[in-house]
Amino acid sequence: MRLKKVKNAKEIVENSKYFVDNPEEKSGKWIEIFGNDNPIHIEIGMGKGKFIINMAKKYPNINFIGIEKYDSVLVKAVKQLDELDGNIPNLKLLLYDADNISEVFCNEIERIYLNFSDPWPKSKHEKRRLTSQNFLKKYDNLFVNRKDIIQKTDNRNFFDFSLQSIEEYGYTIDEITYDLYSLNDENNVPTEYEEKFNSRGIKINRLKAHKD
Repeated sequence: MRLKKVKNAKEIVENSKYFVDNPEEKSGKWIEIFGNDNPIHIEIGMGKGKFIINMAKKYPNINFIGIEKYDSVLVKAVKQLDELDGNIPNLKLLLYDADNISEVFCNEIERIYLNFSDPWPKSKHEKRRLTSQNFLKKYDNLFVNRKDIIQKTDNRNFFDFSLQSIEEYGYTIDEITYDLYSLNDENNVPTEYEEKFNSRGIKINRLKAHKD
């Protein structure tokens, strides 16, 4: 899918009070960045930001970091934040390629959210999938201790791949659902894609997994 360019997107993002530049330099120092030792959760591929913004508002005692590769997408989250009253001190945003994620965190993260990631359907692109063992290995040194991953996707083939990949890598699968909205989970915080797909009757898959 071709992304629509947004004029001055990079400049707008970099001028946001939520934006953190040169994140590799913050590796091992995220407690200092937030100014507290609360748990840190990250969303890789945050898109327009609805999920990570609402999570940060809902759980003020958890620090959240949203990571997005494209400034033309991240700028939409920044504009949302500009329209809000007040500040969200437990939220930071990174414009960063997840392929280098292991350079940004060092034993600091308690949970990773992977919401509606690109499924990279062609087999030759398997290593690009964010739940491939290639990426699971990159995540290893991000976590404080226990590794905790939550994934949501509308793509059943990608979901089945993720289940197998994560389990083969040594994770314990704590939850599998092929129809998230049948659970009536009051704690579920939706993404933009999730709301759109659910309104069309498309089932949402979710898994929760951990590795001690």
